[in-house]
Amino acid sequence: MESKKEQKVWFVTGASKGLGLSIVKQLLKLNQKVAATSRNKEALIKAVDFTGDNFLPLEVNLADNESVNAAIMKTNDVFSSVDVLINNAGYGIGGSLEELNDKEVRDSFDVNVFGTINTIRNVLPYMRKQKSGHIINISSIAGFAPGIGWTAYAATKFAVAGLTEALAQDVKELGIKATAVLPGAFRTSFLTDESLFLSENVIPDYTAIRETHSIFKAKDGHQQGDPEKGSAVIIETGFNPEPPVFLLIGSDAYNRAKTKIEDLTNQIGVSKDITTSTDF
Repeated sequence: MESKKEQKVWFVTGASKGLGLSIVKQLLKLNQKVAATSRNKEALIKAVDFTGDNFLPLEVNLADNESVNAAIMKTNDVFSSVDVLINNAGYGIGGSLEELNDKEVRDSFDVNVFGTINTIRNVLPYMRKQKSGHIINISSIAGFAPGIGWTAYAATKFAVAGLTEALAQDVKELGIKATAVLPGAFRTSFLTDESLFLSENVIPDYTAIRETHSIFKAKDGHQQGDPEKGSAVIIETGFNPEPPVFLLIGSDAYNRAKTKIEDLTNQIGVSKDITTSTDF
């Protein structure tokens, strides 16, 4: 029988669907205190379907620093601390850079990257004061081993993985941990039109991208990853006193990462003479 978990205060973004919703529901079953955000508070309340003092639903615009600051301040006022931040909010964006316009790319960075930065920036004063905390940022295996047709998305997820790795070093002396989660494909709503944006501008020359997108869309509902199991692993990481900086979840993520490391190792080895030839 699983031992009773220490009660913590969790702040979870993008909580009305997908992994975020699964995480919130599991946390509440574990008697954890949960502040959860969504762009639509009523939809969040309906999706979570929980009554009790442990749940604080918040309507937040993650791209707006003041909105984020107010939400985290309210969480601390209600629950007296913020122990674990899970940055789950984000969406996929597909297409070549030539097909995507400036607004489409910047909007994706606003949610996937700057929303994450806003929550981290505003939660750190509380964690620094209490000399503890754990920041968990949901990146993607595309943030380590990207695929064709997802240039802008990969750029946002590489940014999240990179900032998390550096952040872990910055906050270590303060007793704060940071983890980047790199999921593979999970059977959530990620591949639906609500969570996945494909460029409306289509340039016929990019045939390989169209083929890739068709294959991805066909996988909707057939992804190998179980979101309940993935959420449980993420939650367990939040309780881990010595969490990893990088956490891959899903056998597809493992295989893609392993192939990428092997390819990168080979490339570095082949280029060793050129690489080292630039020293004084």
